[in-house]
Amino acid sequence: MIVYLNGEYLPADEARISPFDRGFLFGDGIYEAIPSYAGRAVGLQLHLERMKRGLAAIGLRNPLTDQDWKLVVRELIERNGSGALGLYLHISRGNEGHRLHRFPEGVAPTVFGTAFAIEPPPPVPDRLRQPGLRAATAEDLRWRRCQIKSTALLGNLLHFHEGHRAGMNETILYNRARELTEASFSNVFIVINGEVATPLLDQQKLPGITRHICLESLRADGSIPVRERVVTLDEALRADEIWITNSGRQIAPVVELDGRPVGNGEVGRVWEQAMRIYEMAKYNF
Repeated sequence: MIVYLNGEYLPADEARISPFDRGFLFGDGIYEAIPSYAGRAVGLQLHLERMKRGLAAIGLRNPLTDQDWKLVVRELIERNGSGALGLYLHISRGNEGHRLHRFPEGVAPTVFGTAFAIEPPPPVPDRLRQPGLRAATAEDLRWRRCQIKSTALLGNLLHFHEGHRAGMNETILYNRARELTEASFSNVFIVINGEVATPLLDQQKLPGITRHICLESLRADGSIPVRERVVTLDEALRADEIWITNSGRQIAPVVELDGRPVGNGEVGRVWEQAMRIYEMAKYNF
């Protein structure tokens, strides 16, 4: 594996970062994970725009221009085989040589990038061949700035681990008002009464890039009603279909929630239609 670290491309086992780096000590940084297939990144500009918003939200300057980031992404893809790859970009506040809580001044950010294999999409979405996921629900116990794609993911990891230990693929989260927020590492959609719905964005949810592409491609196609609105836990428990969206899985159907079948317990027809629309549009963003 070839990685990028502070301007250099080198084998992963030669990359070195100080233990005093604030990303290691505090999770003080921002990251992006970007899918690519056969050398083509999906939603790259959308990812870069979200990265810039995240960096601005934590008061960390962007160390590279958009063009520089695109060159890094292209090089990581080419140097790692150009197959089905996820690109991980990570910017921390850097290393000042000791551990202090206040933000340092005059310290260069640490910039890291790597690539990892992901599952290629099927040639044609087929609900009869698509494995469905199992999910559980839990009250959202993460921090209250989930719109920032921070490297401090312990809250997400705890939710995911609890579900994984119980044999689940994902944990769908809700707040004290019993409204869905998102999942441990995904956004959530439901299909109910013929409509696709996903929770409105606020500080409880990450503005997912796959979520955005899914919404915009469905709106542009117009064949499936889709809406951003409050979605309750009770609606999810009686939904006809549930999907999770993230960069690794794209749009993934959930067929079991809290041990009960979602709809008829099979991957749904609306998912199949939506996935075909998404696949045709995903490189347009």
